[in-house]
Amino acid sequence: MKVEVIMPKMGESLQEGTILKWHKKPGDRVKRDEILLEISTDKVDTEIPSPADGILTEILYKENETIPVGTVIAYIETEISEVEVKTGERKEEIKVEGGREIKRGEEFPSFISEEIPVKTKRFYSPVVREIARREGISLEELEKIPGTGYGERLTKNDLLNYIEAKRKKVEVRPAVVEEVEEIKPPVAKPEFYPEGKVEIIEMSHVVKAMAEHMLRSVKTSPHVSAISECDMTEIMNFIDRYADEFQKREGFKLTLTPFIVDAVVKALKEFPLINSSVEGDKIIVKKYINIGIAVATDYGLIVPVVKNADEKNFIGLARSVNEIVMKARNKKLTPDDIQGGTFSITNYGVFGNIIGTPIINQPQVAILGVGAVKKRPVVITKDGVDYIAIRSMAFLTLSFDHRIIDGALGGRFLERVVYYLENFDFKGII
Repeated sequence: MKVEVIMPKMGESLQEGTILKWHKKPGDRVKRDEILLEISTDKVDTEIPSPADGILTEILYKENETIPVGTVIAYIETEISEVEVKTGERKEEIKVEGGREIKRGEEFPSFISEEIPVKTKRFYSPVVREIARREGISLEELEKIPGTGYGERLTKNDLLNYIEAKRKKVEVRPAVVEEVEEIKPPVAKPEFYPEGKVEIIEMSHVVKAMAEHMLRSVKTSPHVSAISECDMTEIMNFIDRYADEFQKREGFKLTLTPFIVDAVVKALKEFPLINSSVEGDKIIVKKYINIGIAVATDYGLIVPVVKNADEKNFIGLARSVNEIVMKARNKKLTPDDIQGGTFSITNYGVFGNIIGTPIINQPQVAILGVGAVKKRPVVITKDGVDYIAIRSMAFLTLSFDHRIIDGALGGRFLERVVYYLENFDFKGII
């Protein structure tokens, strides 16, 4: 029996996967749950196990090909593939549909059917099999029809053209694949460089995925950015004072990120429209808060997600942030780790940048960018008197989707994030 190997759907928004490497080749024996191939789905590499014991008989797609989820990518023949009929039990006559009798020794027409396994090295899709069965085309006849699909595979159009030509009694020609011009975004004209003065680098699948995602985002959402200044002095002093104690107790470093996540979660509860997505002419407001944290890795930028951030206290948030960041840097993320985000945070301040305008992580409607924390003189008013003091300051940028978030809403949300950071409640952390 043939068992289909399917391109799996590894996450709620993933629609396709790229084959990175086949660990087996046609003819190899495989065991159930043995690693069969590696795929890449939106920057996460995943090993796909064999669904059954047997022999890998056919690979339909090569390495580096991108295939929609749910597509059959290979076949495995299990140990028992045919029903054995004992000679002593076989009757002289066999009744078939329509009342016609087939005598022993008479050739039985091998019609293609979904229900009848047929020995053939050629792949036929379920649609082709059904058409052949309906039209009464035998396997022998089907094998002789030229195919224009991948690997000379017989396509639906090939078979329909053959049937039409057969009816008209004209010469059968392979179906011609009509060339349709693909609509692509404008591409800069190639430049001419002095010979030997440039290096051409092929994009990795990670870079390609990121490029496509960023382009789709700016085409989908009219981006607007609001920027506010935030006094991080109290938080930075707290981190400096209790960093060692926190690490000894919890086993990981205390960083700025969980403080930002905590403030964002509190602000999102007050402004739920920021925690939403757009589907056509409908706004989907999420009743849960999943925070994506942008992490720079050796293999590219990735945004793992802290799930149900609104249900965690500060220690829980800090632990979850540390866990997903470590998994990202060690390339241990699963597809589920990068799915389901409702709002994202990117901290370009770790590279010394003070201001940025981040691109929204679709299908979300906003993203917070955090600049570098820098000490500088700031005017502080206390009891009606102005003072100049050295404070640890950072610029926060909110990029938002102007289709549903106007400047007033975006501005109020950002100022609320600033408020929670500047008035952070440290109780229970140490």
